[in-house]
Amino acid sequence: MKSHALVVAASLAFATPAAAHAPGDTVVTPNFSHAIPNIPGKSLIAVVVTFPPGGASAPHRHAKSAFIFGYVLSGSIRSQVEGEPARVYKAGESFYEAPGAHHLEGRNMSTTEPAKLLAVFVVDSNDKELTTPDK
Repeated sequence: MKSHALVVAASLAFATPAAAHAPGDTVVTPNFSHAIPNIPGKSLIAVVVTFPPGGASAPHRHAKSAFIFGYVLSGSIRSQVEGEPARVYKAGESFYEAPGAHHLEGRNMSTTEPAKLLAVFVVDSNDKELTTPDK
């Protein structure tokens, strides 16, 4: 039951930034959520982020406890975290974001094909907001 609550929390946390964009931008689908049994107070949460053709996510920050592993499932996604150069990741490539990172850009490089990203969070179990859009 706790896992279900984390999936709901993850979907709500990501739904807010998606709702703030124009229609046709990223869609976040909860995929997996579970407390990590041998690391008390930590959980593993996975979501699939679908970028429509030309779609992008607004600049945002993740929970201060969140270590994020990103894996591009399909397409090519340009990503930039503050203090780092922008980089294009293709299907099969991965990256990470350190806790508290400011994600400046997430963008589908194709204007004709969707792109998908698997984002896996290792996060404090009590963190309710996984993503906060810039104001």
